[in-house]
Amino acid sequence: MYLNKQEIEKEITDNKLFVRPLLDQTQITNLSIDLRLGCDFLVSIKCRDPFIDATRENDAYENIYKFYQETRRQVGETFFLHPNQTIMASSLEYVKLPKDLSAVIDIRSSYARLGLSMSSSLEPGYCGCISIVLTNTSMNPIKLAVGARIFTMKLIRVNNDTPSYFESKRKYMCQVRPVLSNISEDKDLALLEKIRIGI
Repeated sequence: MYLNKQEIEKEITDNKLFVRPLLDQTQITNLSIDLRLGCDFLVSIKCRDPFIDATRENDAYENIYKFYQETRRQVGETFFLHPNQTIMASSLEYVKLPKDLSAVIDIRSSYARLGLSMSSSLEPGYCGCISIVLTNTSMNPIKLAVGARIFTMKLIRVNNDTPSYFESKRKYMCQVRPVLSNISEDKDLALLEKIRIGI
């Protein structure tokens, strides 16, 4: 069950839930916290490589990096997202969840109606700016304002016995800017490689 506005405000007041900066108290709605588009972007581009390599056969990170370009905007400036283009961005807010809350991140309906698509989730104890993969599924470019409330975070109470976020090694921990996929670290790819060569 999602936390309501009063429960969210109590978590923040009791310093259990950390969300900064909250530029406007209206960001806390009946069942969620609206989050703003941050300043840093990794923009998908075409390059000379014929495909993105999501295997362990080559240096996957080096290959993936070629397909993205870094750019930065100030709060209030604008950013164009072209049809069928995907960008990696992050929330303007830095978030720290307590051990007994997880979160579901989704696009606000006003932006979904324009053709923007994204979704994500956060485990209990998560800390950092929230990474967002945003895609324009419409046939038209969309002009976005940096700092606009584009995403929403719904909080869910979970069992307090959940292991700490920091108890295991993670690929994307405490990030404050968008980070490219580090898929080459996935253990299942190493397992598939062993099966392929017959080990």
